[in-house]
Amino acid sequence: MATTEAWRDRSGDGEHRATTAPRVIEQQVREPNLNVHAPPWRHNPSSWSQRIPIAVLAMVGFVISTYLALFQWKLVDTVWDPWFGDGSRQVLESELSQQMHRWMLIPDAALGALAYLGDALFGMAGSTRRWQYRPWMVLLFGLDVIPLGIVSAILIMAQGAVVGAWCFLCLVTAVISLVLVPLAFDEVWSTIRYLHRVWKRSRSGKVLWNTFIGRPSRIAEEVALEVRGG
Repeated sequence: MATTEAWRDRSGDGEHRATTAPRVIEQQVREPNLNVHAPPWRHNPSSWSQRIPIAVLAMVGFVISTYLALFQWKLVDTVWDPWFGDGSRQVLESELSQQMHRWMLIPDAALGALAYLGDALFGMAGSTRRWQYRPWMVLLFGLDVIPLGIVSAILIMAQGAVVGAWCFLCLVTAVISLVLVPLAFDEVWSTIRYLHRVWKRSRSGKVLWNTFIGRPSRIAEEVALEVRGG
């Protein structure tokens, strides 16, 4: 009854809407349109045009970080730096860098390489409607990109300030991390809003969990239709 009333409230023709709503939902489940916008945006934040640039930038960061990690592992003798000369070596071999290596058991550059690889892989995984069908994937992607990206950039800037030297390629990776944050934010925010509305509609932890892991339900489809304007 609550579902029927909600559909009546949203339409000028309550009788017609209440009758056709389940049909629309069933059609969406059988033949989903993968190219839909996700409020509050007027675009699809899960579209390939949104995610491919993220994956490309992440792979650039992965390559650079891997190169720096090879230097920290002593597998390459020098590190390229067109601006700061010997500064890159001082930063990468500093006591702060060595301390981080002892804490994390791998060089900090190697940890950054793994994070960028995760950004690229999660950025390309799933359909162009994963904000609805794979919320867990989007939130894991956002966790990798947004907080870890900000922390990585802060650590790199702090490392240069503490050591008293600067590393050109480290700064490049810091810029990449910061650029990735706004690029990923819209998809993550749409997913959070969608899950929040599912929770408000159902007040059920089970429904919310099933939606989070991608199990379809009538309530989740109703909410998705509503947030897209039906």
